[in-house]
Amino acid sequence: MSRRSRLALAVALTALVAGCQVLNPADVRESGFQPSNNPVTVDNVSRNDKFAEIAKAQHPRILATYGGEYSDPKLERMVAKVVGSLTTASANPNQTYRITILNSPNVNAFALPGGYLYVTRGLLALANDSAELAAVISHEMGHVTANHGVQRQQKEAEEVLATKVVTDVLGESPTAKAALIRGKLRLAQFSRNQELEADGIGIKTSGQAGYDPFAAGRFLQSMASYSDFRSVSGATDASLDFLASHPNAPQRIDLAQRHARQFGAPGIGRRDRDSFLAGIDGLLFGDTPEEGYVRGTNFLHPKLGISFAVPQGFIIDNTAAAVTATGPGNIAIRFDGVSINNNMSLPDYIRSGWVAGLDPASVQAQTINGNEAAFARASAEGWQFDIVVIRAETQVYRLLTAAPTASNQLDSIARTVSSSFHVMTAAEKAALKPLRIRVVTVQPGQTMGSLAASMVGVDRKLDLFRVLNALGPGATVSAGDKVKIVTDR
Repeated sequence: MSRRSRLALAVALTALVAGCQVLNPADVRESGFQPSNNPVTVDNVSRNDKFAEIAKAQHPRILATYGGEYSDPKLERMVAKVVGSLTTASANPNQTYRITILNSPNVNAFALPGGYLYVTRGLLALANDSAELAAVISHEMGHVTANHGVQRQQKEAEEVLATKVVTDVLGESPTAKAALIRGKLRLAQFSRNQELEADGIGIKTSGQAGYDPFAAGRFLQSMASYSDFRSVSGATDASLDFLASHPNAPQRIDLAQRHARQFGAPGIGRRDRDSFLAGIDGLLFGDTPEEGYVRGTNFLHPKLGISFAVPQGFIIDNTAAAVTATGPGNIAIRFDGVSINNNMSLPDYIRSGWVAGLDPASVQAQTINGNEAAFARASAEGWQFDIVVIRAETQVYRLLTAAPTASNQLDSIARTVSSSFHVMTAAEKAALKPLRIRVVTVQPGQTMGSLAASMVGVDRKLDLFRVLNALGPGATVSAGDKVKIVTDR
């Protein structure tokens, strides 16, 4: 599925639900699989007290958005050791840093004023040695050193003003639209240039600290591989690359390798792989019980006590606001919960105005696995929708499925998903355990296939094993190697 298609699906489902609650703070967003999405940074807060106040105010909001702080003393010591090594080699050795590990499965890292650095456990699970972690953290220090956050805020303010002027003067004319597009291009290029500048500063810092400078290129490749793994088909839409705030992966990897070669040939610098792997052994992988679990094509929430499944070929994303799934044929599914008056019938709730493009004649009451339910159809701007609401105990859940108007798969997929919804038994809830990263030593006779097969709770096991261990095409494992697997033990 192309990036354009995934964006269209997101827009379609958002347009359908007029009253959906979004839990993330308006100015703090999770940014997917690339670090440093629009970081707010300054290089010396002692001269800018207002930025220190911004950091102080944003810190708890970031914790709330990213699942809070992930506490693991062994892991924290390993990460702090890397930060300490980089601080001595940074362009501003007097700057102190506070590193926070965020309890989020997303692969992300960013910085705030006053030396606040953040890295998610999802990123730590993807990295394979201390040098790769150093590359990520020194990249964030690079944003701080280059004062990128303040520059970006100023640039965004300029573009907002320019947009208002263009709109007020030229309205909806083609000239106005062209001017607005040029403004977006300037801002996107500005962001890409910041990322490339931070890459250069970061690689210089990590290399001077004694780490393998080629680690940055390796981790950029791992992020690209993980992004492909998470997409439905691995496809990208090159026509949208010019609007991306981050340079494309091949460009960044190539430039990172050029920076690294200034230190020498590959093989120089330390990786501290054993120390890193010891630090992440036992790291929580994926979702927490409070968020519910994704197990292949199944979503299970032991706290709420409910579960449903999506068809094979769909990829589930679990966020604080909703659970979404995208699949072949540009079909998307959204699941969330709402609180309504217990005296309101579910058909009346569907008719209450939150569904755009509703066909009133399609609203019908039904029962799903013993639970009161209702379903309906809607359509809007090239999309058709199936809406199902289910009451389980005191909570009401919504399953929304979107497909292009020309698709003939909407009904079969929507019925498959909704019929899978059920209240979990006590035994089902007790059997669910969180997934963790475990570091194991390859034994004689073991292969990538057998090691991947030993993983539990994940789909496409061999592909994920390769991505987690940065094993490209043709790579093999040998007895004595240390590798990461995902298990519930």
